[in-house]
Amino acid sequence: MFITAFPAGPLAANCYVVAAAAESGAPCVVVDPGQDAAEGVAAAVARHGLSIEAVLLTHGHFDHVWSAAAVAGHGGAGAPTHIHGADRVLLTDPAKGLDPVLGGQLSALLGDTAPAEPHPLVELAGGERLALAGLEFSVEHVPGHTPGSVAFGVADAQDGAGVLFTGDLLFAGSIGRTDLPGGDHAQILASLERVCAAWGEDTHVLPGHGPRTTLGRERATNPFLRDIAGR
Repeated sequence: MFITAFPAGPLAANCYVVAAAAESGAPCVVVDPGQDAAEGVAAAVARHGLSIEAVLLTHGHFDHVWSAAAVAGHGGAGAPTHIHGADRVLLTDPAKGLDPVLGGQLSALLGDTAPAEPHPLVELAGGERLALAGLEFSVEHVPGHTPGSVAFGVADAQDGAGVLFTGDLLFAGSIGRTDLPGGDHAQILASLERVCAAWGEDTHVLPGHGPRTTLGRERATNPFLRDIAGR
């Protein structure tokens, strides 16, 4: 499996380009194309000769979805964009997911221009298995950071371990914040507990911000996961 990534925008949200193999003409999936991500995605796709088959969004916060419509329409393909139904509203009203101060600043920046919803759009509920770009992605509903947060899992990494795109559920050494509208600390802990039970120690964790890690490393060192284990 081929994965390339780069941090996009002022909040350095990780954007991932994923394919079964980096072969000319191969389809790929883009995970979380946030602010200023369109140019980086276009460069990665051109460099490896890939074509975008789908866009996957781990949640609806603007720093993860800002460039979704542009990336989905790259090359005129109209690739479907996947997001949980509970976060769909954030695509066109991003201020709803922010505190009043940041939401007001974002609204002032946008003015009267509402962000465009990607088309076509696929609403997720959790529990789906998506056959995309020669890979099978599982969809796990993991609310807590936002009501519609999901983690995308792929079972067949190159080294035999699984891969989890966790968005802002789980980071190296920390977890996502729960103080924004729709956040819930008890929910995010329950989501983490379910993920830890379902995936093995060697699972690669590719988070929404910061460096890659493994589930085993986080179980051993992340204070939030250690608290769950001790309950």
